[in-house]
Amino acid sequence: MKPVYQIKEYGSFISEKEAAGYETLPEYIFRQLEDFILTSRSSDTDALELMGISAKKGIGKVITAKNYVGIITLKDGAVIEILPKIHSSIRDDAWNTRTKKVLINMLKTLREAPYKSLQTSSVNVEKMNLFEVFIRMFVDEVFSIVKRGLRCSYELTEENTSFFKGKLLFSEQIRHNYSHRERSHVEYGDFTANRPENKLLKATLLRLYRQTSSQKNRSDIKILLTAFSGVEASTDCKGDLVRYIPDRNMKGYRTALMWCRIFLTGKSFASFAGSEQAPALLFPMEVLFESYTAALLKKKLDGSRFAVLVQDKTHYLFDEPGKKFLLRPDIVVKRKSDGAIFVLDTKWKVLDLGKTNYGISQADMYQMFAYQKKYGAEHMTLLYPETEKVPPDRRIEFRADDGAAVLVKFIDLFHPEESLTNVIQSFEAPC
Repeated sequence: MKPVYQIKEYGSFISEKEAAGYETLPEYIFRQLEDFILTSRSSDTDALELMGISAKKGIGKVITAKNYVGIITLKDGAVIEILPKIHSSIRDDAWNTRTKKVLINMLKTLREAPYKSLQTSSVNVEKMNLFEVFIRMFVDEVFSIVKRGLRCSYELTEENTSFFKGKLLFSEQIRHNYSHRERSHVEYGDFTANRPENKLLKATLLRLYRQTSSQKNRSDIKILLTAFSGVEASTDCKGDLVRYIPDRNMKGYRTALMWCRIFLTGKSFASFAGSEQAPALLFPMEVLFESYTAALLKKKLDGSRFAVLVQDKTHYLFDEPGKKFLLRPDIVVKRKSDGAIFVLDTKWKVLDLGKTNYGISQADMYQMFAYQKKYGAEHMTLLYPETEKVPPDRRIEFRADDGAAVLVKFIDLFHPEESLTNVIQSFEAPC
């Protein structure tokens, strides 16, 4: 099995040497990672946000992760795994496993993404890196499709043959068989599984068979490929993805084809794609934190009493001339009994008791003030991840003499539902 090198968000790699505060990579792995970063930057400006390369006296080059998490699979199959930096008062050997499960749960809440299907209890997260977990999810989806039977369709075939089948193409018959009366130029339909969706599945299975280091994944992919023996592997992935028709009969393919898009083209919601030589699935933590928090709120709030809107687009900062500067708060909660509105914004940032205003950005406060004026919100809430630098039970509230109020709350990502209980209580109380 290829090695996995793990790092936390904002952690740093160095080459060969050992130094406090740094993770060490073998020199050849370090060079591969550096090449990946530089190549990605030359082809995608978003890659500038992924990882930083710097130099430190006495240490040499340093590669530092930023606020993207996920996996990078290098050319030789080695995996760089970047996990979120999540605070916990308990630091034990199971911390990495628990963090990985939190990340997977966050991924499951992304809109229009295939991660929803994963049951973490059915995956050995302790022994599998994230890339193998993603492969496992795809394999399980394809098993489900094969169990129900591959979808087939009629495929038109044109052939100059010695037997007659289908319908005769008269113009082609005259052109090709004028002196060969024993042959027929015909067109006929074959009921076959060789359709774009199945071609994509086979192409993805073949690619993952080469890339996986898991014996279980490799064995199961080999079994699945026998079900696709009569299907050609796609040679035009983008074209076949366009040809996919998401009708009722193909509903069972939807999640598997999302995975095909990710593995074959590297494109998925909120992800960065590496090259074919070094595929990567990297996700900005601010997007994951927002999506996860909104999903938990929707789950915990009584739908008959509250409406939860995500990335609401109701209001603009200015109305004349024309609507300008869209306001788009992360989460808007509306209490149905009296129409009271509460606005929440998630911020993936570590606050600090020792910093001015705890390190809360002035721009964020301006933004919340604008939300209050336009939405007429009872109060606004800024939600941050829990940190050891601020006691989680500390009450932080800012009020203006015109009635505007901003609350600051913290979420313990290892026990998020308990943390949100305190937030929800403020929606329940009469204003």
